[in-house]
Amino acid sequence: MYLASDNTSGVPEQVLAALTAANDGFALGYGADALMDRVRDKIRALFEAPEAAVYLVATGTAANSLAIASYIQPWQTVYCHRHAHIEEDECCAPEFYAGGAKLTLLDGPDAKIDADQLEQGLASAPGGVHHVQKGLLSLTNITERGARYSVAEVTRLCAIAKAHGLPVHLDGARFSNAIVAEGCSPAEMTWKAGVDVVSFGGTKNGLMGVEAVVFFDPAKAWEFELRRKRGGHLFSKHRYLSAQMDAYLTDDLWRDLAITANARAAALEAGLREAGARLVHPRGGNILFAEFPLKAHEALRKAGAVYYDWPAPPPEGAGPDHPHQCRLVASWSTTEAHVADFVEILKGAL
Repeated sequence: MYLASDNTSGVPEQVLAALTAANDGFALGYGADALMDRVRDKIRALFEAPEAAVYLVATGTAANSLAIASYIQPWQTVYCHRHAHIEEDECCAPEFYAGGAKLTLLDGPDAKIDADQLEQGLASAPGGVHHVQKGLLSLTNITERGARYSVAEVTRLCAIAKAHGLPVHLDGARFSNAIVAEGCSPAEMTWKAGVDVVSFGGTKNGLMGVEAVVFFDPAKAWEFELRRKRGGHLFSKHRYLSAQMDAYLTDDLWRDLAITANARAAALEAGLREAGARLVHPRGGNILFAEFPLKAHEALRKAGAVYYDWPAPPPEGAGPDHPHQCRLVASWSTTEAHVADFVEILKGAL
């Protein structure tokens, strides 16, 4: 019953086999390996973007920060939700890689930017030399509160940004979960909606550690390459990144893994509702935020369940009936038995 995060899961056999195969013999480094050529072609086909520039890095922080830095100047700002991953969980890495550019925080339910607030903020932003300049819009899908932007919502937000001359970045650490849940294509969620650059996540969906950065405008490619090298994220033995991503893209493994994670989360959601737990945010993919009494949390953890209190541990001295919130994340390796056991213990405790 390990529901702490999808980055705690193991790695599918297909990926381990690909790494073993890539380990045979010799290969050019720094992304010049033949596997990377194959990955580039596959991602271009997946996103229906034959001219896209495609790069691999090992972490989501690097993917987001380097992508954003390629579009922004130090005197500009990134518009994002106040609960965006780049705000809450990147230790100011986007500001660091962008030379001090700031983040301007917006609001909206379930960590989704309110379109009217974005429009108002951009329209009223001063542009004089004494003020921070408008730079870029960053969206997170799936959001940090487990919700999902629809294609229509992404399209509207992109249109507002473009009307003010802003490019758009999409943090897609759980992009696959969003695509599967939305029932759309990667192209429909990105460049067709107005997104300029996306981090196509792999680590949270089963890979050992690799993310793809996809620029739909190849003119940004050289700057990203320089920033990646200068930032210490150009891998020498790059073939091991390429091998993971190649396996991920083979026979739609990326999609199958996300389907499984989303299905387990859907089953968990049904069980939580049946048990009488309160769902704090709508489920957009594989993440749930739920509230139920402390006595149930104690029973679950005693039985071996692992997950995070959210947003903080319970207050000191809280009684067994005190309602307490948590975050539950299903992964590709979460089983039906894990979900059934969790729900059974929860029901018994309540």
